[in-house]
Amino acid sequence: MVMLTIANARYKISDYKVFLIESLTIKSASSVAFVGRNGSGKSILVNILAGEQTLLFGNVINEFKSIAHISFEQLQKLIDDEWKRNNTDMLSEGETDTGLTTAQIMQEHKIDEARCRQLASQFGIEHLLSRRFKYLSTGETRKTLLCRVLMNQPDLLILDEPFDGLDVASRENLAVKLAGLAEQGITIVLVLNRFNEIPSFIENIGVLADCQLLKIGSKAAILDDATVKQLAELESMQNVSLPEADEPPVKLADDIDRVILNNGYVKYADKIIINGLTWQVKAKQNWQIVGPNGAGKSTLLSLITGDHPQGYSNDLTLFGRKRGSGETIWDIKRHIGYVSSSLHLDYRVSASVKNVLLSGYFDSIGIYQATSDKQNKLADQWLQLLGLQKQANDPFQSLSWGQQRLVLIARALVKHPTLLILDEPLQGLDQLNRELVKRWIDRLINNGYTQLLFISHHAEDAPKCITHRLTFEPDLDHNYQYQLEQVN
Repeated sequence: MVMLTIANARYKISDYKVFLIESLTIKSASSVAFVGRNGSGKSILVNILAGEQTLLFGNVINEFKSIAHISFEQLQKLIDDEWKRNNTDMLSEGETDTGLTTAQIMQEHKIDEARCRQLASQFGIEHLLSRRFKYLSTGETRKTLLCRVLMNQPDLLILDEPFDGLDVASRENLAVKLAGLAEQGITIVLVLNRFNEIPSFIENIGVLADCQLLKIGSKAAILDDATVKQLAELESMQNVSLPEADEPPVKLADDIDRVILNNGYVKYADKIIINGLTWQVKAKQNWQIVGPNGAGKSTLLSLITGDHPQGYSNDLTLFGRKRGSGETIWDIKRHIGYVSSSLHLDYRVSASVKNVLLSGYFDSIGIYQATSDKQNKLADQWLQLLGLQKQANDPFQSLSWGQQRLVLIARALVKHPTLLILDEPLQGLDQLNRELVKRWIDRLINNGYTQLLFISHHAEDAPKCITHRLTFEPDLDHNYQYQLEQVN
């Protein structure tokens, strides 16, 4: 039987830090889920299993012939490379564009048209093969990347947070597809933040903490362990307080609607993204925006932040000023705190962890002006809340993916904005940090003048402060209708 065995191993992370594995065996045709919070070493474990981490000492026997792994970072790099390919950010699909199609992305390392179509059909994306990869939704790009690595018929498949950013239906569909791959004899390893995302087909679970594999065993035995139950259920978080703003937050009168969109419309080539949406965000309303991948939720938010070129062709009023009436992008952004996967992708400048936090006061990517003593003291308070005081001067990119996301969330909160826009903010965070962030949001909303627009596919991720919901509902023609309702 083919297997991977690791015993008494120490892997190098840095000059002063190692990853410890006392004993680990993964057999062929088995399935394992590793669960751990941010900073526990999940990404390092992925590299170890893929044979890409430096072994200091210990015994390793790896009999797998073809190993493939998928991660957030790989997906974001693919998308980033596509947008860089000919700098066509402002072009609509169908215009002069050298971006790769879905079929080309799938076959970049192995050309096999028949297998490409077979995999695309298996994962329900055959109709996307001719579409430019960079225009796909989150769920569609995730399936494309999975098909891409399956082109080489791996015997060990490692997936780092495969369910994050997917709606409920897409998560369930992907779990079924992975179960099918397991039935075909492919060894499946999942690396997850959430215990409640462990699919039913998984046989074994490993628990990570502080760059060490604490324990591994059958799913039933691990989930019945008292310590693991505590991790899964989480203790109630108490006494959460937030640092103040550097200057008094902007307080708009209650009779000024924060957002007014009349008959909103966005179209790329022949694909209509938003069609006929009329929506108002009044004072003291906090909205959750829900719908499947590709429905147009993120596009809607980009109209509001001023980052979408079609915002100026829409009848849109923000904070009492009609879009296109002479306001600058900074007039818009001074009222807004913002987090999204695209912002996370865009934050590639060389900056320290503290400077990323400080940039929230200026709505910039990077720091280009002097910061005040008060802003620096407040940033230190935020770093203490994050548990990152010692990493304040470290490069932002040196943090784990989840730690980076926490810093970007804090960046959005620092000025206590009039409108806090969070597009899948909890993506990549473990259960404890999800709970922490939700409490930050509720505290900010309940104790100040901030209002919330919140996108998440996980119903349990919505903060308690949500008062209204905008739902994108597909019809039989794959167009979307919009349902607006009060929920609290």
